[in-house]
Amino acid sequence: MRIFAVLSIILLVSLPSAIAWAQVSEQEAAALKTTLTPVGAERAGNKDGSIPAWTGGLVDPSYAVTSGPRRDPFAGEKPLFSITAANWQDHADRLPEGAKQLFRTHPGYRMDIYPSHRTAAAPQAVYDNIFRNATSARPAAGGIQYGVEGAIGGIPFPIPKDGFQAVWNHLLAYWGPARELTVSTYVVPAGGAVELTSAYREIADFPYYYPGAKPADLDGYYFKSIRLATAPASRIGEGYLYWQSLDIKRRELAAWRLLPGEKRVRKAPPISYDVPDPNAAGYMTQNEYYIFFGALDHYSFKLVGKAEMYVPYNNNRLYTLPLSGVLGKDHPNPDALRYELHRVWVVEGTLAQGAHDVVPRRRLYLDEDTWMAVYADGWDENGKLWKFGQASMYLMPDVPAVVIGSQFVHDFELGGYAFTFAFNEAPQHYQLTAPHPATYFSPEALAARSR
Repeated sequence: MRIFAVLSIILLVSLPSAIAWAQVSEQEAAALKTTLTPVGAERAGNKDGSIPAWTGGLVDPSYAVTSGPRRDPFAGEKPLFSITAANWQDHADRLPEGAKQLFRTHPGYRMDIYPSHRTAAAPQAVYDNIFRNATSARPAAGGIQYGVEGAIGGIPFPIPKDGFQAVWNHLLAYWGPARELTVSTYVVPAGGAVELTSAYREIADFPYYYPGAKPADLDGYYFKSIRLATAPASRIGEGYLYWQSLDIKRRELAAWRLLPGEKRVRKAPPISYDVPDPNAAGYMTQNEYYIFFGALDHYSFKLVGKAEMYVPYNNNRLYTLPLSGVLGKDHPNPDALRYELHRVWVVEGTLAQGAHDVVPRRRLYLDEDTWMAVYADGWDENGKLWKFGQASMYLMPDVPAVVIGSQFVHDFELGGYAFTFAFNEAPQHYQLTAPHPATYFSPEALAARSR
């Protein structure tokens, strides 16, 4: 991988942790209004212009929808070139390990490379919060691996000094204060038979991004969600509720589940760690949701630096297609996906001392313009590449935001892949709403709504 020179502040990564976790100075933070974008990306393009300068992203309220997909602003563009099984080694330094494995094992795999557009944007209030967070955010009292303090309404560490800070930026990246939509999970095992393993109605709030919120306003949880199963028929009536903690030393991860046969709400494993995802038929663990999700304390995260990579981006066309146009036999249909050259932060995660995870080593690739993970490589205990997660990066200029959207998770041992958070044929696509009442996210509400 071609790792580029990192901003001078990142040199602190190699220093002892007590120094690496020092807060950003006001002088450093001033760069967010000059050479860096408001989220901490480089404003300038790259040397040859293949990555353009950031000029504010794409902001356009006319993209708002009440049903169906948002339109594709680049529908008329043609690929610059394609990467195939015949030429992927010429581009290997700009590819994740998982993509290389797909090229090695599947001759029909292809990545179409389009012109790069830095469309990512956020509301001005989010930018203002990020600027404040830059000098006020700090590790929780127990350590950065457990939580964050002093931040609200924007990524906490726009000028990161270690891998934990970078991953917290991913977890707390902006997609809006609340949403409602129906999503599904499909599994395509070796052989190519498509199976719908789950569909559910999701109501999710991001209290961390409530308008006007202050750190003291939070009850210790930055994300709350209730899921109500709608398919298959055997799961209708099933419900799941979880609260994601901003400091697991002070507020434990919390989740509850209602199964139709039991008729009462029970405590459940949260979306974290390596608990198998019941919606994905063995193809995913809970911490592979949203490429990587949940608590950080099972890993030691190292900030490697930046790289220019071909990543899935501005994939609005993907969501206009029927599922038959998305799900291929051994991998997603190459015609459905769009890739562009962007800069990413590379973060290596290895097991913390005394911790356990079925994927003991992970590599995350975080888009510099959103901080969301676009890829994740995962290795097993024998050092063999096992998992590969890929986002799709959905453009919502009306919010404005670019978000992870639907995800593909490949399992190289089982063969095949999962397609999760899918809403291609749903009656309502990704829809932001006003914050919901706190009573929506209680075990009692889960029981009532499931019934």
